Amino acid sequence: MTRLFVADLHLSERQPQVTEGFFRFLRDRARTAEALYILGDFFDAWIGDDDDSDLSREVTQALRSLSDQGTRLYLMHGNRDFLIGQDFTRAAGAELLPDPSVINLYGRPALLMHGDSLCTRDMEYMAFRRKVRTVQWQSEVLALPLEERRDLARKLREQSQSMNSNKAQDIMDVTPEEVEKAMRKEGTPLLIHGHTHRPARHPMELKGEPAERIVLGDWHDRGWCLVAAPGVLNLESWKL
Repeated sequence: MTRLFVADLHLSERQPQVTEGFFRFLRDRARTAEALYILGDFFDAWIGDDDDSDLSREVTQALRSLSDQGTRLYLMHGNRDFLIGQDFTRAAGAELLPDPSVINLYGRPALLMHGDSLCTRDMEYMAFRRKVRTVQWQSEVLALPLEERRDLARKLREQSQSMNSNKAQDIMDVTPEEVEKAMRKEGTPLLIHGHTHRPARHPMELKGEPAERIVLGDWHDRGWCLVAAPGVLNLESWKL
């Protein structure tokens, strides 16, 4: 009995080795798990559930196959794929989780987040996040033809890379006070998130009691997964 947590795969046609590695992970590891949680940035960009690309079709089929075998699937929006909607999750056999969400992890409450909302020192990004998460902005974008949306996704990706290259590393990491605030609000001693691409386990203290923040790694040359079982939490990595 295990539950698996991954994030930041950034699936795209530009990195077929990551997609192939993820499909192997689904066949070899995830098929024996009771649940798989994908905590954001599953895709490097998501232009809408009407995406007709080969990548979208193949990933949907792979997830549906896993779901049909009995593994429960949960997806959370990231900063790259926040346009994922109910049509995609329904086709994939998955459930869309709000960010944040609290789950019962074998008797222990755990707070799940993508992690970008914790990076409050990056004020430029936080302003952008507020804009693109509005119903108006998303409705206007989804009304565009597919090719225009693909072009927009490419431009936003290039803009993000350009802006991040000029930012101090600590600005793009989580704000410690925001982490504690989120955990206190939900009353959880365990936080699991991605986004920062800095996989690690961070012991901490919350209300005088032991607590922990676990950061999932991004998939590039290596795959990363948090494996949870009763009394067990292992952050694992392997070469793709």
